[in-house]
Amino acid sequence: MIRPVLVPIGLSGNLVELFESLEAAHEIPAILDDDPRRAGTRFEGVPVLPLARAAEFGEARFLCLIGSERSFRVRGRIVADLGLPRERFARVAHPSARVSRMADVGCGTAIYHGVTVTSNARIGDHVLVMPHAILHHDVTIGAHSLVGAGVIVAGGARIGADCYIGSGAAIRNGITIGDGALVGMGAVVVRDVAPGMVVAGNPARPLPRRPAE
Repeated sequence: MIRPVLVPIGLSGNLVELFESLEAAHEIPAILDDDPRRAGTRFEGVPVLPLARAAEFGEARFLCLIGSERSFRVRGRIVADLGLPRERFARVAHPSARVSRMADVGCGTAIYHGVTVTSNARIGDHVLVMPHAILHHDVTIGAHSLVGAGVIVAGGARIGADCYIGSGAAIRNGITIGDGALVGMGAVVVRDVAPGMVVAGNPARPLPRRPAE
């Protein structure tokens, strides 16, 4: 049986956590990463190459796994800079994840182990849903966002594009989180969050702005 070819982008913890599942289902000829410290190295026998080499893998699909509280807002740019059509990006779900047949999951999206995605959830392109997150009915997640481990998103909540939802956060039903917002670890979100805002705490409140340096 010929396995599909998959090229992950970003040798980070996000890849390490999912690697065994990816390796079991795909042929992985390379990992793309521009960090000069990784040049010429290998991970589990797979060579690490710069992103400029993407064009060499004409039959492969790609999966961008770059994303942290420091880099989440550039995920969209990284994907766009590859210049690849949408259909060249894989849609991946760990075998232990439970995804409703009534949910819609975008291209380039990775759903990690133990995740539950219930009915009518809408997950955009290039979203990372980390282990044991729960997305309830009619939830919407915008493109390029990252939902951390153990996050609970209640019914009808809307998370915009390019957002970062920290591990263990809980989001009340019907809440809207604007594009580019960051929700801190363990935050309990009971009010809408404006685009670009950083919130934390229980209940979640905007963090004070740092004085200009």
